[in-house]
Amino acid sequence: MSSRLIGVGVGPGDPELVTVKGVRALREADAVVVPVMAGSDGTDGGEPGRAEATVLHYVGAEKVVRVVFALNERTDRGRREAAWDAAGKRVAELLRAHGSVAFATIGDPNVYSTFTYLAQTIAELVPGTAVETVPGITAMQDLAARSGAVLTEGTEPLTLVPVTAGAAALKDALEGPGTVVAYKFGRLAAEVATALRETGRTEGAVWGSALGLPEESIRPAAELAEGALPYLSTLIAPAPRDGGRGGKL
Repeated sequence: MSSRLIGVGVGPGDPELVTVKGVRALREADAVVVPVMAGSDGTDGGEPGRAEATVLHYVGAEKVVRVVFALNERTDRGRREAAWDAAGKRVAELLRAHGSVAFATIGDPNVYSTFTYLAQTIAELVPGTAVETVPGITAMQDLAARSGAVLTEGTEPLTLVPVTAGAAALKDALEGPGTVVAYKFGRLAAEVATALRETGRTEGAVWGSALGLPEESIRPAAELAEGALPYLSTLIAPAPRDGGRGGKL
């Protein structure tokens, strides 16, 4: 019987936003891998990640396997590659021992997820492994629901930009049509605020962090702090609209 690796999207933080299918996949898997950040020595930093905290609402801790991924390593490519290799080998061991392994990822496994890279590695280490994904609710969907921001109307496009690519990429998107969503912009909050102001897109824009968690923060983009925000902050800059109903159908 071939092994199965299932990427399960567990949403942005609120455990009630895991789908019924996602919960079933987590419970039916023989082991559930959760990614954790490395400490200064490259080993498990000890802090539970958002995915792990969500998973523990649905499965027992005895089935959860913490695996260190280079989630916070952006400068040392050699160290990052070594961490990825070690993580891939650990998950490969689990697949050989258990057959069915779920990998819990915040948001959706096909949207800027660690799972994409893991699946590529497993294809090389454990040939024949069946790879599946269970979609999850994304941060932009959750922020839209919590803030009342409408993501798209009629024929409007939707552009998603990871600000890890730089604030210039965000500004280019803001100069275009439609709604723009920015991910991972916390460290460049000041630059994001400038891009919004220079493109006339501050009004109506909203940002949020720690969605669904006790420390949740949702604010108008006009209140963007000058200093750094949490790394996993999300911004929605809705498309300019004239207020008419159905005008863009």
